[in-house]
Amino acid sequence: MHLLVGLGNPGKAYAQTRHNAGMWVIERAAARWSIHLSARGSGLRGAGRLGRELVELAGLLDWMNVTGPPLKGLLREFSLSLGELIVVHDDLDLEPGRVRIKLAGGHGGHNGIKSIIEAFGTPQFVRVKIGIGRPAPGQDTADFVLQPVTKDERAVIDPCLERAVDVLESLIHRGPEATMNQFHVREKVVDEREDKT
Repeated sequence: MHLLVGLGNPGKAYAQTRHNAGMWVIERAAARWSIHLSARGSGLRGAGRLGRELVELAGLLDWMNVTGPPLKGLLREFSLSLGELIVVHDDLDLEPGRVRIKLAGGHGGHNGIKSIIEAFGTPQFVRVKIGIGRPAPGQDTADFVLQPVTKDERAVIDPCLERAVDVLESLIHRGPEATMNQFHVREKVVDEREDKT
């Protein structure tokens, strides 16, 4: 079984903000895999199968900086290890439209990831990062992540969400190493083609 968790903030006011990009991926995955998401506690939950694999989808809509404790409770509920967890979240250091897999390491200034690392006492868990880009010079970062994406950003991010679901499928079926080799190399090839045009 795999537990796939998208990070976000609670309430309709935050649903379309950049910081909720992880939740958008979980919603796309649920739609593709015909899994019904329903309200459970402060978030959304749904279970189903991806081929032979049992998956539990969760949108953690607690406040971002206190994500760790409820996620720890979820793993305990399902008797899962960190090796069966995949966390999906927004990333300022990636351009909009980029998807990256990270197997461990620091939080990079992301308060949700920071809370998870503190709750578990380790950074050893798989993350799928969704690029949202950096704010304009002089714009406050906290304000930026809590603002809705622009129409132009949405046109770039929407295809990225579908690629992120592809990444999740590969992680579940093939594991992290093979998935990183496939998707990161493919993105590099696309970058090189764009540079030549």
